[in-house]
Amino acid sequence: MKYPIFASFIILTLVIRHAIRKNRRIGDSADDSFWEKERAANAVRRKPMDDLIYVVPDMSSFPKETMADDEDISDYRSIVEELSTQKIVNLTGQTNTDLKFRYGVANLPTLIQYDERYTTLVQTLQKWADKLWDNGYIEEAVPILEEQVRLRADISAVYRKLAAYYRDKGTPEKIEELKKAAESLNSASKASILRAIDQSENG
Repeated sequence: MKYPIFASFIILTLVIRHAIRKNRRIGDSADDSFWEKERAANAVRRKPMDDLIYVVPDMSSFPKETMADDEDISDYRSIVEELSTQKIVNLTGQTNTDLKFRYGVANLPTLIQYDERYTTLVQTLQKWADKLWDNGYIEEAVPILEEQVRLRADISAVYRKLAAYYRDKGTPEKIEELKKAAESLNSASKASILRAIDQSENG
């Protein structure tokens, strides 16, 4: 009885060892492919950036007077106003390698700067909305959250809070619009955002 058990153990060990070696080969191949693609991207010369879609925040519906004396709110408003005068691009879902292939390696620093401004913008808007929401100014926070959706932010809290708000207001059509907006995101967070909407809708 011991020999079949021992033989099974040997076979299992060999199978595991083979799987490890196979995965290692696949990993090595993926690394080689990545670096080959990187080398090719680094050789791409500057290309026009005429197809970039610039993000322009719309503050027209924002509650600028609500908690206006709060130091944090004042800072958030100033940051957004300053960013609105600069070039901003949402490059979520695109790697540096992708950008180098599309626009040339020389344009990468500029593109990174545009994308960092976008990140700062949506994060600042989120802090502004959260501050209002947490202090009971739910209605006032909604326009800021809705602006983030328009700007295609991939922050789960934005969609979770709006879904809860629309649910409580009895406007299911707004939740459907929210889902469509989330489904169109080019982001790794899309699945978690859709789950957040569903949880708030059914919560």
